[in-house]
Amino acid sequence: MRQSKLFTRTKKEAPSDEVSKNAELLIRGGFIYKEMAGVYSFLPLGLRVIEKIENIIREEMDAIGGQEMKTTVFQNKEIWEKSNRWDDEVVDVWFKTKLKSGGEIGLSFTNEEAYSNILKQYISSYKDLPVYPYDFKEIFRNEVRSKSGIMRGREFYWKALYSFSKDEKEHNEFYEKAKMAYQNIFKRAGIGHLTYLTFATGGSFSKFSHEFQTVSSVGEDTIYLDENSGIAVNKEVLNDEVLESLNLKRENLVEQKAVEVGNIFSLGTKFSEPFDLKYKNENGEDRLVIMGSYGIGLGRLMGTVVEALADDKGIIWPESIAPYKVHLLLLGDDENVKNEAEKVYESLLKNKIEVIFDDRIGVSPGEKFADADLLGMPYRAVVSSRSMKENGIEIKKRNEEKGKVISLDELLILLKSNA
Repeated sequence: MRQSKLFTRTKKEAPSDEVSKNAELLIRGGFIYKEMAGVYSFLPLGLRVIEKIENIIREEMDAIGGQEMKTTVFQNKEIWEKSNRWDDEVVDVWFKTKLKSGGEIGLSFTNEEAYSNILKQYISSYKDLPVYPYDFKEIFRNEVRSKSGIMRGREFYWKALYSFSKDEKEHNEFYEKAKMAYQNIFKRAGIGHLTYLTFATGGSFSKFSHEFQTVSSVGEDTIYLDENSGIAVNKEVLNDEVLESLNLKRENLVEQKAVEVGNIFSLGTKFSEPFDLKYKNENGEDRLVIMGSYGIGLGRLMGTVVEALADDKGIIWPESIAPYKVHLLLLGDDENVKNEAEKVYESLLKNKIEVIFDDRIGVSPGEKFADADLLGMPYRAVVSSRSMKENGIEIKKRNEEKGKVISLDELLILLKSNA
């Protein structure tokens, strides 16, 4: 990508009504566009980040047996009435609309009913289980007040996997695999060192659910963390009985603000019962399917990475989800420097290294450096008259203060070795 061809532009200021760091930096950098409160469009740079997060999640879900599908956002009133969650008195975040032909439909705010209804058509025997379908889709929630930038919106993009198992043993075995997969996701996305498995309320389904909470000063949740074990407890379930069951001591816990970046739930038969989702076991007896739910908001994860890793200059993307691996800067108008920068750019492309090339003419070095810091690519490579005098390209990581001049061959080796 040539920056001169990128239709988005960086901004010095974010909208005055944005208070969250993630929205401010992402808007200023041209990653997202704010349509209205809680609703954002993902621009080219932002979409590249989302797609990389999506691919990480897809790989981890497939590795534990997930089967990707795609469900509609339109929700059938009759299906949701079976679980008693169509009523606005029960669920107050529905977006609903009327069809011209008559009747009412909703827009997905979650997916349990939709999956239970679909799987009922395909599950009849113990031989059909277990099964782990999932999809990526837009979710809509009519929140009274939307805040925290892309970390909490009225429309957001998520992944939800639902497990369908024969019994508790089979369910629990998969549940443990899902825990590990989620930890892998957050590690690969660059915030594993700040993200903790957190015990939270299981509601009516089980004793506990599990959240994955990333420590952040802007977090809406309060967790109590045992730093030695890496286990955390949400404030909502913190009591002596819970601490004893988890073998934790209150005096060892540290209070932290945190952002929930994912959650997993045991659902039991709550959603298989209303849909009569049963299978026949080896003895021909009818049994209800045991379900689980596993969710991640991709925009929420993206926003949390920005909140957790950014500095006072801008975003710092982990290599795994950065829009481009290297930001190549051309400094000055000298023809020899331009030609050298073009040569470097073509070499990076030829070696399949993702690069955004700041080839803009008439833009000062200071402005280019500031933009590079704001956009936050993992590496910044500079071609200038100064670097050419030293027979090379100046390279530095985004979070390093000073760079060094190396040859083009060394640059390619460096960037390819960190692929």
